Amino acid sequence: MSDVKVEASKDEMGENFPVGSFLLAPKHRPVIMAFYRVARMADDIADDAALSEADKLSRLAAIEATLKGKAAVDVPEALRLRQALIHTQVTDAHILDLLEAFRRDVTKRRYADWGELMDYCRYSACPVGRFMLDVHGESRATWPASDALCSALQVINHLQDCGKDYREIDRVYVPLDALAAAGVSVEALGAERATPQLKAVINDLAWRTMDLVNAGSPLPGAIRDFRLRLEIGVIHGVASSLTKRLMTADPLSEKVHHDKLQMGVAALSGIGRTLFGRRPLAAGAQLSHKDASSEGA
Repeated sequence: MSDVKVEASKDEMGENFPVGSFLLAPKHRPVIMAFYRVARMADDIADDAALSEADKLSRLAAIEATLKGKAAVDVPEALRLRQALIHTQVTDAHILDLLEAFRRDVTKRRYADWGELMDYCRYSACPVGRFMLDVHGESRATWPASDALCSALQVINHLQDCGKDYREIDRVYVPLDALAAAGVSVEALGAERATPQLKAVINDLAWRTMDLVNAGSPLPGAIRDFRLRLEIGVIHGVASSLTKRLMTADPLSEKVHHDKLQMGVAALSGIGRTLFGRRPLAAGAQLSHKDASSEGA
């Protein structure tokens, strides 16, 4: 691994959801940004069409070896994260779980059903929320609600980028059984516009995602740190808004991502709910399709 070179190519400004925003306490930002940069780097590696599968796995292994203090030559970004984790006494288990998701991105291009997709989210999304909670010293009793919200965020990204993921990297996160039940082929994701059948599949998955968003709704009220509570409120508001857009949108031909104004409205909605609608962790209840569609963004 001594000749492996790993570089990051994207920054936090390109994300759909807040990354280390001003809402978080400055003392936490260094370790959060160190975590983010390693995750961003690993994501870039897994998605790089110019790299072979073996090369991708080698580069991911170099990151993991550095995090464990076992690399012949350290990857600088991973070394900075390892040092930050040691300094803050936060476990490296979350970033190591995340690396497992990126290895799956290299070797697995299809998901059979919703359960298989949720297992992927266990590694690709849940560790991020758990890391943030650990950084802030929050109770691990909050993990189930966090896992639900983080999984929702992951599926939202999968759905809004389903055409791009298929065309550019031949990766399909839309469950194959859902496509088959609607008589839709994977190749339909490469079209300029979704057929009514494909749109129905995506919209139905958005309804399932709203169940996850709703399961995560008690999370802000269970957070002790006020600034983190607001941050999660923003994220929940944005997730809810995007999920509702996916219930009717065609992500192959329509923009699902928020612009700055839409992001601001969704964020303020999330903050408002957090400040004035706090609920205990045990109070979550599933929304019906009707309830979800009638709620404000």
